[in-house]
Amino acid sequence: MSTLSTSLPGGTWTLGDLTVTRFGYGAMQLAGPGVMGPPADHDSAVAVLREVADLGITHIDTAGAYGPRVTNLLIREALHPYAESLHIATKVGATRDEHGGWPPARQPEDLRRAVHENLETLGLDVLDLVNLRLGDARGPRPGSLTEPFETLVELQRQGLIRHLGVSNATAEQVAEARTIAPIVCVQNMYNLAYRQDDELIDELAEEGIAYVPFFPLGGFSPLQSSALSTVAARLDATPMSVALAWLLQRSPNILLIPGTSSLTHLRENVGGAGLSLSDEELAELDKIGR
Repeated sequence: MSTLSTSLPGGTWTLGDLTVTRFGYGAMQLAGPGVMGPPADHDSAVAVLREVADLGITHIDTAGAYGPRVTNLLIREALHPYAESLHIATKVGATRDEHGGWPPARQPEDLRRAVHENLETLGLDVLDLVNLRLGDARGPRPGSLTEPFETLVELQRQGLIRHLGVSNATAEQVAEARTIAPIVCVQNMYNLAYRQDDELIDELAEEGIAYVPFFPLGGFSPLQSSALSTVAARLDATPMSVALAWLLQRSPNILLIPGTSSLTHLRENVGGAGLSLSDEELAELDKIGR
C-alpha cells in the first residue's frame, strides 16, 4: 500500500504503479433509467463528477456499456483534461441490446472495438485499467477466459492498456487469468450479506491485488437488511454508511466504488465510509452473512 496521506476514508492503494484512493466512485448511476440513455439532469451529472474530483477521489469506475457510452462522455466533459492523479477504470466484455439487456461481447473483435471506443469516448491514448467482464447479469459463470483475456493482453502489449483486471469472475477464472498475465484487481459482487468471495479476498490481499466489490447493499434478505438497519440506528448512521465502513475495515485491499447521481448522497457516502466500527460491532455485523 501507498503511504501517501489522504483525507478520504481508507487511505490509498496501489494498482500496479497507480496510486488510488480506496474510496472511489462508480459512474453507472449517472446514465438514464436502466443504465440506458442520457441522465435526467445533465448538469447535475457533470456537477457530481466535478465534486468527485474536488473531494480528492482518484479512482473512477465506468464502462462503455453504461448508456451506452453515456458515462464515458460525461466523465470526459466534466474532467478532461484529466489530473495526473486521476485514474479511470473501465470494463469490456458486455454490450447492451434494445431491451436493456447485457449480452456478452467477448469475441476478440468485440474486445478490440470496445477498447478503442473507450479510448475515444474518454479522450485517452491509454486506458489505465481494463477489467474483463465475465459471466452474465445473473453473476459469474464457469468457463475458460483464455481467449478474451489473451486479446486484452495483446492490446496491453500494443500500449493501449496499462493494467488488467477481471470482473464477475469465479475464483478459478481469477487463477486462470493470473497464469496468463498479471492482474491488479478483481471486481465482483460482495457485501455484508453476500460473502462468497471471503477466501478469495484474503488470498488476493496476500498477493497485493485489489478487490473491488459492487452492490454494497445488493442481495440482502429482509431479515439481513433489518439486522443491518438495527446496527445503523444504534450508531446513528445510515445502512449504506455502515455497509461501506464495514467493507473498508474488512480488508486493506478492498476498494470502494459506490455510485450515486446526487451530490448530497456522494458527500454522505464519503462521510459515512469513515465510520469507525468497534470489534463488537464488527462481530455483530459479521453474523449477517453467515
